[in-house]
Amino acid sequence: MNKRSKPGARPRLACEISADRVLAGKLSDRGGALEAHAGQELALGSVLPDLMEANLRHRREVAQSIHDVLAAVGGRARDVVAVLPDAAVRVVLLDFDTLPPNRQEAESVVRFRLKKSLPFDVDKAKVSYHSQTTGEGVRVVAAVALSNVVEDYEEAFREAGYSPGVVLPSMLAALGAADAGRPSLVVKVDVRTTSIAILDNGQMLLFRTLENTRGVTITGEQLAEEVYPSVVFFQDTYHLNIERIFVAGLPESGGAAQALRAQTGAEVEELVGESQLGSSAGGSVPRYRMAGIVGALIS
Repeated sequence: MNKRSKPGARPRLACEISADRVLAGKLSDRGGALEAHAGQELALGSVLPDLMEANLRHRREVAQSIHDVLAAVGGRARDVVAVLPDAAVRVVLLDFDTLPPNRQEAESVVRFRLKKSLPFDVDKAKVSYHSQTTGEGVRVVAAVALSNVVEDYEEAFREAGYSPGVVLPSMLAALGAADAGRPSLVVKVDVRTTSIAILDNGQMLLFRTLENTRGVTITGEQLAEEVYPSVVFFQDTYHLNIERIFVAGLPESGGAAQALRAQTGAEVEELVGESQLGSSAGGSVPRYRMAGIVGALIS
């Protein structure tokens, strides 16, 4: 994952596949916002995000939706950032004293450490990672998914006439829209998962993806209850307080804002602003659903 089909600039198109719809966006020439966005709902059961099982139950229909939404936002480019459901990808934080300078050797070390963290054979998985130097060594953010799961999504893009030059899970894509300059909590909800990340000084300090049985009907109080253990862990480990909270994926973030603010004392805002969306090129796309697309393109 997170690969490029050829060297060069990051794609200016992004397309996200979720359990219930396909979304697309095109980056504006000035950057920092979309020029256009579009969305199309999927038939129930077309996509069943999962770590272990086949995700695309109706790939032809999904491929057609990919084609339709990307055609709607325009542009002649065929390279696209493919954004996958969080339930299909495992994201793991790993700490090392050092990593080999050779990329291939470093990936072997990362894969070895991942073996105990996965419910599947890492040798049958695609692994992408990003490393950052910390005061105590090297921290790695690794995204892992079964090869056949990723390849099924990639084939749907190719059937639609596009090349998935970069592949990201939705939450990692969405983090591109977050300001990580000071201790910040990012919470993203979808119909299957609640993803939590804590960022500070440009580094990821915590990442968790939780099963979400309530979907987007989860209340602010329920969301705050799910987030609370992560906040406490962060405070106890780093002796810092959360200063800002960004929320994505909820139709009514106001209730969540009140509950999260009461829990942490931090200011709460939506991860994606109206000014970042650009014009609608097709379909009714709620702003709260666009974090993965916006983050993938403006980062």
